[in-house]
Amino acid sequence: MTEVTKTLYLISGPMGAGKTAVSEQLIKQLPQAVMLDGDWCWAMDPFVVNDATKAMVMDNIQHLLNAFIQAPDLVNIVFCWVMDEQAIIDDVLAGLTMQGVRLVNVSLMPSAEKLTQNITADIRAGIRTADAIPQAIARLPKFAAVNSIKLDTTDLVPAQAAAMISKLPR
Repeated sequence: MTEVTKTLYLISGPMGAGKTAVSEQLIKQLPQAVMLDGDWCWAMDPFVVNDATKAMVMDNIQHLLNAFIQAPDLVNIVFCWVMDEQAIIDDVLAGLTMQGVRLVNVSLMPSAEKLTQNITADIRAGIRTADAIPQAIARLPKFAAVNSIKLDTTDLVPAQAAAMISKLPR
């Protein structure tokens, strides 16, 4: 049996759920931690979603996560992204060397009202557009079919959610 020496945290949820903020807090609370936000791999202009860009993004995510897993000075790897289908998670994991790595898969599940508040703040800050609210709310139920720990973040600030995630069984 392989000894577990690292932990990979998958932090998911709909847009506006606080994935990035929670992940940023999580790496502050965990020793020897690194974070990858899947959105960074999509930061392109023009934003194009097709088979080629999807494959490129997945390849980049897997490459970076594998590099973090292999890095001797890193113990905790945090990856956040909208993963509202089990197939997305399975695709990410299929390209990773998980020997000696424990997986903690968490879906952030705020209420529709909390999502609306978060995204409204993003709209005011110029980060999102108004169409993001119905899109995020429509995706929320999809997370029920994902094999993950569901964390209700409606009444939590990011540091509280990160603290709860950091205490999940090792």
